[in-house]
Amino acid sequence: MRKQILKRVKEGTSGQMLELLRRSPMTVDELAAALGVTRTAIRAQLATLERDDLVEQRGSRRGTSKPSRVYGVTSQAELLFSQAYAPILTRLLQVLARSQAPSDFDATMREVGRELMQGHRLAAGSLRNRVASASALLNELGGLTDVEEENGAYLIRSHGCPLAAATANHPEVCNALESMLSVFVGSQVNKCCDRYDRVRCCFEIPPKERSLVQ
Repeated sequence: MRKQILKRVKEGTSGQMLELLRRSPMTVDELAAALGVTRTAIRAQLATLERDDLVEQRGSRRGTSKPSRVYGVTSQAELLFSQAYAPILTRLLQVLARSQAPSDFDATMREVGRELMQGHRLAAGSLRNRVASASALLNELGGLTDVEEENGAYLIRSHGCPLAAATANHPEVCNALESMLSVFVGSQVNKCCDRYDRVRCCFEIPPKERSLVQ
């Protein structure tokens, strides 16, 4: 999803608008003048960018007749364009792995997973529905998952790994996702990742009778 949005917004007027707004908040009139397009076209692009949580209103500015709304990029937009997170976090993991005992590193990753769910709305409904929500959550994080059911148990299989840059050298990072999904689903979740060819996420949710939710 991230790659699709990034590819789309980098093309045409949307990409030019984001580049301008990353430099400084602007009004519709200022954007229209800078890009040489109509105010109507700018408003249409802004509506799409607001829907994608890439642009937000930043108050207003005094105009010739009435105040004009000012727009700027969101933190989500900055994250979308950033190339720094992966290398920095990968190095951080290397430092942690060297400075902590294996059991402590494992515990740290599991705590990270639980912290990811702080303030997050958890899955609800039947176990089947909660597993489907967990699959969707992994997709939002960059996975490409399918859900399989067998004898009351569920498997969430991904055709890749959203943390592949980290898990290649530090498989303990998978424990963060395992803990995150356990909290989100409210059930025991066990990782069963495939590392034979390339890393593919896999998480097993046992039958309902072994669920953490009664």
